[in-house]
Amino acid sequence: MDALTYDQDLVRALLRDQHPDLADLELRAVDGGWDNQLWRLGDELAVRLPRTERAPALLETERTWLPALAGRLPLPTPTPVREGRPSSLFEHTWTIARWVQGVPADRAPVTRVGAAGLLAAFLAALHHRAPADAPVNPSRGIPLAGLHGVDGWFDDVLPDHPDADAARAVWQKALAAPAWQDAPMWLHGDLHPANVVVRDGTLAGVVDFGEMCGGDPATDLSAAWILLPAGTVGRFFDAYGRADQATFTRARGWAVLRALNLIVIGRNGRLGLPGGKPTWEPAGYATLERVLATG
Repeated sequence: MDALTYDQDLVRALLRDQHPDLADLELRAVDGGWDNQLWRLGDELAVRLPRTERAPALLETERTWLPALAGRLPLPTPTPVREGRPSSLFEHTWTIARWVQGVPADRAPVTRVGAAGLLAAFLAALHHRAPADAPVNPSRGIPLAGLHGVDGWFDDVLPDHPDADAARAVWQKALAAPAWQDAPMWLHGDLHPANVVVRDGTLAGVVDFGEMCGGDPATDLSAAWILLPAGTVGRFFDAYGRADQATFTRARGWAVLRALNLIVIGRNGRLGLPGGKPTWEPAGYATLERVLATG
């Protein structure tokens, strides 16, 4: 699978074959999506079909773990409600999930300061000890020292940016901070603007739990800089209430890395390159600005 694209007729045929009670609901393609192609099904559901090599495993993670966690989370999530089996029509497992109302934050950024408390409450509810068989993610929730080649990213992504050295200093400080020593916590693992939805300027839901895993909560806490409006980081960490200075420092380092990633993917989109998302570039630079404004 290499970023395949499926047509609506296939989705309708899959529904008629395996979930005929849902097959006559209105079906609308939804723009966006990275590993999965998405359709809205009626008013309350969504169909997700994997379209990259790694997508089936991500959907399996959601199907296995999200239903058990969603009940304690204070924001809506795309909880899987039906499973589509591999068949002659489509060779992979696919999912029918709850639709989460709102606009992705890369298109409608969070503007209300009260969102800091909402995000803090969501992460406080999620960040509980993960079971021994929770997924382990090779690039989320791990010690920062396990991420190799990061220094080169600054030269590649910010070659002429006036704040490149300041951003690198934030990363080096995070790298030197004490690593997470407690038990792995449940993490969303991929909190960036395209994975939360917004209504009326505030958070309305969190989506795409395929990267969820156990690990260092600093990975998720970087969302304070990635998602929230300027000047609300202190409000967020006060409300979260469980991050010591080392965790704060690591989270800030994670935010720099996520900013670089957003900038690269956004730049690719601006240049018309495959896999690019043009709305991500301004989100990345905004993240970097918020990080550097916070000591």
